[in-house]
Amino acid sequence: MPRSNRPRSRQGGRGDEEENGLDRLLSGWRRTEVRRGIEWNVQPVSSLQAQKSYVCPGCGREIAPGVSHLVAWRADGVLGDAADLAARRHWHESCWRIS
Repeated sequence: MPRSNRPRSRQGGRGDEEENGLDRLLSGWRRTEVRRGIEWNVQPVSSLQAQKSYVCPGCGREIAPGVSHLVAWRADGVLGDAADLAARRHWHESCWRIS
């Protein structure tokens, strides 16, 4: 039987690394932008991930399922991260650029 040259860990090894890598991958596209003196977290949503319809606050029109768009929420809110995340909004990419 051939010998394996992979290092072996004692506690199952790769579980934590895989979770951290997955979290990093999922949040890797999120960026921070400053608009009109307010800091925002902005995360793109691909057309494959877009499963529901939303109303864009920039133009008031529908973002249909299957349409790529952005999700934005305040990064510097006073009420805390949970309130900021609950107040997130889905934007057309072009509407976000011109806002």
